[in-house]
Amino acid sequence: MKGFPEYTINVNGRLLDLSEPQVMGILNVTPDSFYAGSRKQTDYEIAQRADQIISEGGMIIDVGAFSTRPGAVQVTAAEEMERLRRALKTVRGVQPDAIISVDTFRPEMAEMAVSEYGASIINDVSEGNVNGAFGGADPTNPNVEKRIEEGGYPEMFRTVARLGVPYILMSVKPDILSMMKAFAKEVHQLRDLGAKDIILDPGFGFGKTLSQNYELLANLGKLREFELPLLVGVSRKTMIYKLFGTSADEALNGTTVINTIAMLQAGASILRVHDVKQCVEAIKIVKETLRYV
Repeated sequence: MKGFPEYTINVNGRLLDLSEPQVMGILNVTPDSFYAGSRKQTDYEIAQRADQIISEGGMIIDVGAFSTRPGAVQVTAAEEMERLRRALKTVRGVQPDAIISVDTFRPEMAEMAVSEYGASIINDVSEGNVNGAFGGADPTNPNVEKRIEEGGYPEMFRTVARLGVPYILMSVKPDILSMMKAFAKEVHQLRDLGAKDIILDPGFGFGKTLSQNYELLANLGKLREFELPLLVGVSRKTMIYKLFGTSADEALNGTTVINTIAMLQAGASILRVHDVKQCVEAIKIVKETLRYV
């Protein structure tokens, strides 16, 4: 496909082609995610959402059990583990061959999800910080500093390298320059540990003001210098609805616009969204247009 880098990642022994953007559908098993429409609590709701993501053209199901919205209640490791096990069991029951990504910052969740349920991707929104760089210390872990610094590498980096699964490295840095400096160091660490498939996520909405989010969007193409797949996750976020003084419920159109910019400007490989059907349609329009470029 013209305009898009030709990446592949290894998911459970098979190659996933990222030479055109793939859709990652969000499945939150939390009671307090920022967008109410994404919250799934019962086994039926979880199964229905998993089926919906795949039927609407999603390639990856991203399961999260810890809300990262500002002011969210801290979830203990035990509670996150219980939520994830239940959700992963349900998703595997209805979509046994699906590519599952697990949204977590805790290495023990990554270990469980991969070893027990065959999760294919670890999506870490903390940039390897076991504290959860997005929102304070892990209240269940008394040895945070040791876990982060042991061997000079974050524990999550060591875990995903050992598990041999693709790893989404999300930045919490506020600007493109500090982000690229941090990514350079972190990618080197991951490769030094033997990690093969690294996906970069600029972390829209994490540690960034409204203006910083749009400055990042304008400079997103610079991340192509790393020659790694890029994930963009802006779905219904505050950077959209605060611009208009509305709400997450009214942010679908803005989501589609930003995803389109990300595809055309930066060759985004994965789009993480709540609204799978609409994102699939946007990709199809971009793909058809680029045939004539």
